[in-house]
Amino acid sequence: MATPVIELHGVSKVFLTDDVETHALEGIDLTIARGEYVSIAGPSGCGKSTLLAILGLLDTPSAGEYHLNGRPVATLPAAERARVRNREIGFIFQSFNLIGDLSVFENVELPLTYRGMPGAERRDRVHAALERVGMAHRAKHLPSQLSGGQQQRVAVARAVAGEPLMLLADEPTGNLDSKSGEAVMALLAELHQAGATLCMVTHDPRYARHAHRHVHLFDGRVVDEPIEAIPA
Repeated sequence: MATPVIELHGVSKVFLTDDVETHALEGIDLTIARGEYVSIAGPSGCGKSTLLAILGLLDTPSAGEYHLNGRPVATLPAAERARVRNREIGFIFQSFNLIGDLSVFENVELPLTYRGMPGAERRDRVHAALERVGMAHRAKHLPSQLSGGQQQRVAVARAVAGEPLMLLADEPTGNLDSKSGEAVMALLAELHQAGATLCMVTHDPRYARHAHRHVHLFDGRVVDEPIEAIPA
């Protein structure tokens, strides 16, 4: 088996609000190997986005262990967690999260700037990433001058420019029409074929089928079958 990038053992997440406990995740065991393309599916409120936030070091589990590329995440100080997020994890969000007053080029360049990467290397990385997603001709445009599908392509370029260990996509087609959604999914498939490790959250079975392995969540737990196959 390929080297594990993600290893979760007994991971749970509890949110406390006004003395009420909400169990978002319970006892999650999950391994994702280098080069895999995994979809995480399930109904609204089942814990998909919470799980992705933990995988991306945007949140911490209440219990259990998370090893990222062989390292226990719980022992990482805050500064190292931030460094790992910037260098090893590429995020693709449903809402694109592009900065409106920056050009396409500048949006893709920004995470590389935070690394302290030399200017010449940044420019090469950005040009290569934009070429890869077919958006090099829009490098000087602002996000407001692009369609939703084009904005998501820029977001993908931003995610891959840093050559991350893995890509995490949270409902990457959620704000797109079906044609644009399929185009973005085809782009993700190309990235996977080129060796990227992909973990995607989606509620849409049309897009989940693009992945090679499927993880189904229900009430914060991993279940063996798609939720549609579970009797009420």
